[in-house]
Amino acid sequence: MAGTYGLVNLISSFGFTARWRHQVTRDLPLNANSHVVDLMSGMNELCRSLQAHAPKTLRLTAIDFAPEMVRRARNDWRFRVTTCLQDALTWEFQPASADVVISSFGLKTFDQNQQLQLARQVAGLLRPGGTFSFVEISVPQARGLRVLYLFYLNRIIPWVGRLFLGNPANYRMLGVYTQQFGNCKYFAECLRQQRMQVTEVSDFFGCATGVRGYKLDD
Repeated sequence: MAGTYGLVNLISSFGFTARWRHQVTRDLPLNANSHVVDLMSGMNELCRSLQAHAPKTLRLTAIDFAPEMVRRARNDWRFRVTTCLQDALTWEFQPASADVVISSFGLKTFDQNQQLQLARQVAGLLRPGGTFSFVEISVPQARGLRVLYLFYLNRIIPWVGRLFLGNPANYRMLGVYTQQFGNCKYFAECLRQQRMQVTEVSDFFGCATGVRGYKLDD
């Protein structure tokens, strides 16, 4: 999917994914010495959202386990970006080395055990007082919207994928993962178990949900 992911993602979401990424990075407490870690970074799309307000001396470490995504990732931003081929769940990092942890649209592929494991990774990465911000497409609660939304994910997006990729099978998994994931509520509870202050967020009637917050002092 890497060759068409960015374009299909933007077109099929009518630009909402770009908006939701901007919300992930909005109001983050960034300073000249901040170290940001982007988990499940894809092709470093969140860097575009950071570009407008991040200090030039900011450091960002991008983590993704898909080799083609990492190969295609853009690294020429106004701040320093290091992209690493790593699995976010097993990556060995220096504890308390991040001021900010961010992520967009990677959570839906994780089952509940993996979400708990990821929460532990985030807690280990962040220094006390460090902040985090995640977003994920989700299943809205309102029945009418839920039916339409899932029809769009399961039927229309694979068709768009066929236009660009010639094979809709990979894009069809988007609906499968989203239905199994539901929303960010369980991940929020996992973060709270790791001594995190968590605020749950929702956008466009629950079509996207997220978590924001910070690590409590020891």
